Amino acid sequence: MKSWIKTIVILVAVVVGVAGYLLLANRTQDNGQTPSEQTQAEVVIETPQRGDLVKSPLAVKGKAKGIWFFEANLPVTLKDQNGKILAQKGFQAKGEWMTEDYVEFEDTLTFAAPTTEFGVLVIENDNPSGLKEFEKSFAVPVRFK
Repeated sequence: MKSWIKTIVILVAVVVGVAGYLLLANRTQDNGQTPSEQTQAEVVIETPQRGDLVKSPLAVKGKAKGIWFFEANLPVTLKDQNGKILAQKGFQAKGEWMTEDYVEFEDTLTFAAPTTEFGVLVIENDNPSGLKEFEKSFAVPVRFK
């Protein structure tokens, strides 16, 4: 009787193992990529690039999926490495924003000379609900002149 119980336990373990493997295999089915690699970036920044040396006025140009905009607005913030806000502005969509496709944006941020060497440009989705679970952001580390 004990060997019969061992056989059932082994059989259950094998079934659970195979099921787990199949679930994981489904996640990497498309060209061996994980879901995050399959997802196209929702924000693409043309300027400034990661690690660029920047000064005021800072030209910011890029594109974001339309779902990041609300009433054609896209919040953009420049912070120093201590988190101090140097500039903050709502950029306007340069086209139809009620789409799931990319929408271009472009504007400038004017700011006083920072006291730190590094900073970050933060693009946030305009989240009129105010609910944290709907917040998204995209960060570009920069250096200051």
